[in-house]
Amino acid sequence: MKRLLILFFCVLFMNTSAFANEPLGRIYGSVMDGELAKPIPYATVVITDSKGELVSGISTTEDGAFNIEKIPNGTYTVKVQFMGYKPYTTEIVISAQQPNHNLNIIELHPDVAMLDSVTVVAERTTIEQRIDRKVINVGKDLTTAGATAADIMNNIPSVHVDQDGNIALRGNANVRILVDGKPSHMDAAQLLRQIPSTSIKSIELITNPSAKYNPEGMSGIINIVLHKNANDGFNGNVNLGVTASEHTRYNGTLDLNYRKDKLNFYGNFGGNIGERLNQGTVNLYEDDYRQKFQIVDSEASYLYKLGVDFFLNDRNTFSFYTNQNVYTGEPTGGIDIIYPNNPTLDLRQNIFMNNENTNSTYNFAADHKFNDDGHKIILEANLNQLDRNEDSNFSFEGNTGNLEAYHDLVNENIEIFTTNVDYENPLSETAKLEVGVEAQLMDTDNAYNTDSNLYTDATYQYKRDIYSFYSTFGQNFEKWSYQLGARLENYKVDAVYNGEEVYSDEIFSVYPSGFVNYTPSESNSYQMSYSRRVDRPSFGQVNPIRDVSSPRLTVSGNPELRPQFTNSFEINYTKKFEKKGSVTAGVFFRNMNDEINQIFSEDPNEDGSLLIQFANFEDNNSYGIELSTNYKFTDWWSTNTSFEAYGQKVKGIVGEESLEVDNTAWTIRTSHSFKTTEQLTLQLFGFYRSASHELQFDMEPMFFMNFGARYSFLNDAAMFSLNFNDLFNTQEFKFTNGRPIAHEGEFKGVTQNVYLGFTYRFGGAESKNLKRKEREKNELNGGGMF
Repeated sequence: MKRLLILFFCVLFMNTSAFANEPLGRIYGSVMDGELAKPIPYATVVITDSKGELVSGISTTEDGAFNIEKIPNGTYTVKVQFMGYKPYTTEIVISAQQPNHNLNIIELHPDVAMLDSVTVVAERTTIEQRIDRKVINVGKDLTTAGATAADIMNNIPSVHVDQDGNIALRGNANVRILVDGKPSHMDAAQLLRQIPSTSIKSIELITNPSAKYNPEGMSGIINIVLHKNANDGFNGNVNLGVTASEHTRYNGTLDLNYRKDKLNFYGNFGGNIGERLNQGTVNLYEDDYRQKFQIVDSEASYLYKLGVDFFLNDRNTFSFYTNQNVYTGEPTGGIDIIYPNNPTLDLRQNIFMNNENTNSTYNFAADHKFNDDGHKIILEANLNQLDRNEDSNFSFEGNTGNLEAYHDLVNENIEIFTTNVDYENPLSETAKLEVGVEAQLMDTDNAYNTDSNLYTDATYQYKRDIYSFYSTFGQNFEKWSYQLGARLENYKVDAVYNGEEVYSDEIFSVYPSGFVNYTPSESNSYQMSYSRRVDRPSFGQVNPIRDVSSPRLTVSGNPELRPQFTNSFEINYTKKFEKKGSVTAGVFFRNMNDEINQIFSEDPNEDGSLLIQFANFEDNNSYGIELSTNYKFTDWWSTNTSFEAYGQKVKGIVGEESLEVDNTAWTIRTSHSFKTTEQLTLQLFGFYRSASHELQFDMEPMFFMNFGARYSFLNDAAMFSLNFNDLFNTQEFKFTNGRPIAHEGEFKGVTQNVYLGFTYRFGGAESKNLKRKEREKNELNGGGMF
């Protein structure tokens, strides 16, 4: 393929016969990677005249050299380019006095925006600090770590995943999860288990979004960007993997792309199947009994992404894609209530469940570019549908009391339609105006049917409409830049429980934001930002139908729960080391109004059982410090290491007591890659989380280590990866000092396992660098597409 490219450029560009009788000149030199100081073979060198017409061209050789001869006298522009790099341009004059020009070594530097359209996964994960987000460009070291997005999330700075798969950002669970810039509305823990790690291009941590984005999520936004290729011709890659442990799981993905003329078709297909074990023990002192549970979930999840881009002309692009997440799960097992001193009271609940859900996204966009560079308007419409069904059977053994076997049927439907128009106008070389409008309409229906003697059938409908307008204005100076903006939103909600309206409200809010950047040099930059955020109650927090049930646990929502507003401040500093990496340090402070927290109490219907509910509390503050670095010590040793520390007063009601707990916790994670040969790389990852204090209990520290290796062959087109997870079998969640009922316990899945993966890349003509839509870049656009 490389030789065909050379031949193509030679035939296309070498057109010098018309000047055979004139004095001829020569241009030569070599092209190098400016960061790695290595030659770039097959880079394109093009020469155009003063009218912009093509004169000649060639591709560089294996050692990066080029030599173009027989060039007539005149003034020319020389442009050197290669996919994934910023182009180099210079002007020269061929004359009788100076016919030959040696351009010496031309250094090209990576262009992240261009690399976005190439599916090839980088060797190692890199971290970029931008004005409003941290971008983790996922490399082979992370995709080696596990089969799904959930498996690699604890490797991401500022992110934490607990034993149930619940995700938190900066120590707070009020975080919004997006896929390709779009909300999923599926349970986050389940969504992360359904996305194959090899389908992920990058993960964006948007901790202080501007007014341009939807303000939901106190701690910010985690956006998972999936691969989407745009190379000419037919190309793609395949990934296969197996996780071997007590219960074996299999995963695979297939990425395909076909680009021809004005059409680009692409698809991403991924699947995960197998069994997952979750088990734990809770000891309750007051009543002297122990809860022990063991659930094996037989899961099958599939992800489909299909899309097409139609390039009408240079200024107009139409695009459509759909994401389809299909999941089935069959958790089986039981929960034992054991009384060591009085076995006659022992009780067992057997659980047999069948869960099915389909999460569908349909997206259409039209992009029009005006004459001026950067002047454009985008229309986008997005429909997300979630259909979830749960069919559960519960039976009891032992001292059942008034507990009888029962059957539950739960059906949940969520439909969200979002449409927006975004307009961008570069008013000058240093100023930019952005304006947008958005409408987001959500309609949910939930039905619960049971033959239990403790609960009754119920229906619940929840409608929410949000209409918003935003505007931002920014300016760049020599070393300073700033951006100011505001978002206006009208929020309306109606809740109907069993046919009767239980809550209705309408709120108009203003969400300002501001960003200031100071860059005294290429290697040093400072960012300061402010934004107002909101945490609107989730469907589970307002749904009065019980969500979780066991012999000793019931969860119920509160339809009258009010939104929680947050004022967020951040300061970040980034230091870049030439050809070595970078380090980023940051601090943040958040002030929360009408904070949403949990209420833990004893269930009045069952002695010794917990009832979890939600309520609004008074104002609260949280703060934290973060430090992360990606650094290349030598040609064979590099690291990604981060440290985070957070503090907050956690408020809530436990039993009949209103508690306020000082919670300060810190986490350190470090990943090291050792390149032993050109083909073989070893990896070592360590994680430590300190003790923390929650309302319901105190968490014990946790530590685990992973070891991995990857071997590439067939000119890096294929790769084997091997990972030993939780080497010392220490990854477990332990807690003490339980409240309001005194208890302690531990939860542990099968974290010690071996993962074996295989990747093969095929096709891959030269990329046209099609910037399909801004949402496909690491810089998300979309006027609050969230």
